[in-house]
Amino acid sequence: MKALWRGSRRERAFVVIAGSLIRLVLRILSWSTRHAIIDGDVLLARFAAREPVILTFWHGRLAMMPFAYSGGGACIMNSRHRDGAIVSRAIEGLGIEVVHGSSTRGWLGGLRGLLEAHQRGRDLVVVPDGPRGPRCHAKSGVVQLARATGLPIFPIAFSARRYTYLRKSWDRMLIPKLFTKLWYVAGAPVWVAAGASAAELEVARTQVEERLVEVSRRADEFAGLAPEVSAELLGEERSA
Repeated sequence: MKALWRGSRRERAFVVIAGSLIRLVLRILSWSTRHAIIDGDVLLARFAAREPVILTFWHGRLAMMPFAYSGGGACIMNSRHRDGAIVSRAIEGLGIEVVHGSSTRGWLGGLRGLLEAHQRGRDLVVVPDGPRGPRCHAKSGVVQLARATGLPIFPIAFSARRYTYLRKSWDRMLIPKLFTKLWYVAGAPVWVAAGASAAELEVARTQVEERLVEVSRRADEFAGLAPEVSAELLGEERSA
């Protein structure tokens, strides 16, 4: 296991077992569901041509994202704490490379790992409201990474016709039910110039946030989620 977790032997065993069980559940969900991708032509063409991208999505839409990926290899930054180690265990088994760091702890180390992965031709994955929120508020790391690499940022979201979501978790993670249909929606890419100023980075960060909200809302509409549920998932009930 590549994830760094320095807990006790019992805690390390828990991480291994929990991560493996989550991976099994996600595979079963993927096998049992039907998938549709909306507005994905540009992104899928880049995957097919092995032209690297930065993929970004909200933390609450993480669960089924590995199954929308068809590129040549992806790398994601994940946190070092126990919950992050569990997630790392799960997604590494799905073929996603993990480097360690977060927007709140160890960002520079994680950024170096992503840049090294970029040099190896990997697609990069950033969850811009992770690891602890606020929900659906994009931090600046994703646009800093785009400035450093020259890669386009593609926002993407999924939703499900039949679902549950974790009402007590900060991210309101959306989890599809068995034998339902998933809708993936890709947004227009955001480009960041190599010489972008702080003000230009903030414009790009705002674009990423707005486009992520847009694709998430569109996916919810395709799936038929009630507007009040979609608003909660997107954190919009805070301003209601």
